[in-house]
Amino acid sequence: MSHLCPVCGWPELHEPPRSESGGASFEICPCCGFEFGYDDDDRGLTYEEARARWIGGGMPWWSRARPAPPGWSGAAQIIAAGFVKGRA
Repeated sequence: MSHLCPVCGWPELHEPPRSESGGASFEICPCCGFEFGYDDDDRGLTYEEARARWIGGGMPWWSRARPAPPGWSGAAQIIAAGFVKGRA
């Protein structure tokens, strides 16, 4: 089962960002680079703040080990996830 990144809308996280009890997965999103449990808990970033930073930085693909899928678009992804309005 895949899970949605609440920061950038990447639909293929391996684990939910948070367990039912609230614990962080510590998974790093290959798209935006957000690490659940570190960026939010330790650094105090909200998903909205992290999303704004990612968008403001041009929505780059983060992972060097896992390349972006062919034709990937950060803008289309966040629109499809319902985080921003617009056209994909």
